[in-house]
Amino acid sequence: MNFKESLLFLKSFFRSPKNVGSIIPSSHFLASKMVSQAPWLEAKAVAELGSGTGAITRYIYNEVQQSTKVLLFEMDQTMRHQLQSTFPAFTCYPNATKLVETMTQANVQQLDVVFSGLPFFNFEPGLRDTLVDQIVKSLKPGGLFIAFQYSLQMRKTLSEHFIIEKIHVVPLNIPPAFVYVCRKKETI
Repeated sequence: MNFKESLLFLKSFFRSPKNVGSIIPSSHFLASKMVSQAPWLEAKAVAELGSGTGAITRYIYNEVQQSTKVLLFEMDQTMRHQLQSTFPAFTCYPNATKLVETMTQANVQQLDVVFSGLPFFNFEPGLRDTLVDQIVKSLKPGGLFIAFQYSLQMRKTLSEHFIIEKIHVVPLNIPPAFVYVCRKKETI
C-alpha cells in the first residue's frame, strides 16, 4: 500500500463512509488471510466485491491461475479505473448488486469463490439482502464466500445462507477484522 492509494481511499471514505467502511485499505495481514483460504488450483472463476485500491486484489493476482476468470466490483469510479489499469487481465464492474447479470455478460456460469470487503452491516437491509442473494446465486454448490467484517453482526444473516466454516480474527488491521469463511449450502 502506498501513500497515493491510502489518500485515494481516505477521500472515498469521506465521500461515502457507509459504502467504504474504513479510512485506510486492508492490511497485508488481512488480505493474505482472506486469499489463503481459497482453493486456487481448482478455481475457474472468482469475484471480489468492494475491491477498493486493490489491497486484496494484489494477493488474488499472485495466487490465481492464468486460466481463472476474475471479476472485480468497485463503485468508486477513480478506484475502478486504477484497478483496471493495474490488473488489465481482470475485468472491473461498478455494481455488485448486478453480480449474476454481469456474470452472464462475461460468460461465467458459476463462481468458485466470492471475496468481499463490503461493509455489509453499514448497508440498508434491502441492499444487504440483495447483495447476499446475488452472492448465493453466483456461487457453485459448495462454493466459498470469504468476507471480512469489523464485527460479528453479520454472523446470523450469513448462517442463514451459508455454512460458516471458520471465523478468523485479524488483529493487525485498522480496525481489527473478522474473516468469515463460508461455504454455500448444498440444495437438496
